[in-house]
Amino acid sequence: VTEDLVLLAAVGIDAEGTKHPLGLVEGATENAVVVQALLDDLVGRGLDPATCRLFIVDGAKALTKAIRRTFGRDTPIQRCQVHKARNIAERLPKALQAPVRRALRQAWELDDAAKAERLLRNLARTLEPRAPGAAASILEGLDEILTVVRLGLPRELRRSLACTNIIENVMGSVRRVCRNVKRWRDADMALRWTAAAMLEA
Repeated sequence: VTEDLVLLAAVGIDAEGTKHPLGLVEGATENAVVVQALLDDLVGRGLDPATCRLFIVDGAKALTKAIRRTFGRDTPIQRCQVHKARNIAERLPKALQAPVRRALRQAWELDDAAKAERLLRNLARTLEPRAPGAAASILEGLDEILTVVRLGLPRELRRSLACTNIIENVMGSVRRVCRNVKRWRDADMALRWTAAAMLEA
């Protein structure tokens, strides 16, 4: 919301594809206490931790850890491919960015998760001498980058669930609704406005 005021939101999607705002707290995805508080609140309000769900996250380790602690070690988590591609590209020389993005996209569009993983491991091996940071970034969280492929989801659904665009679109509406606020009095005001904007979105 501002440089000093960060909110963490959860959005759910039902079987018909309808989005539902589920929770909103003050704090960031990198803060384990905040993330756990959000998940505990969801469970306290009736989200059954025994029901298997797919979680789509931005890649924050605290978020993944809290989800596994709350919903079980085998809970499917998909890391956002858009965030991942951006993180990898930031570690590459300019000349390598476009070809690496193409290679990532090619791997992510495969229907065979084992083949996609091999392709990504080969890409990391190729990049290792010239861009070791990018190579390490490709391998870090590799399992979670291919979750939607492993689940065998149809390609159209994979495209929607392989990134955090679902919540990014909602947050775009929040920014539009809140852009005229010149001064946030406090976190409660930001939470109220953001919740109202999420419901409108």
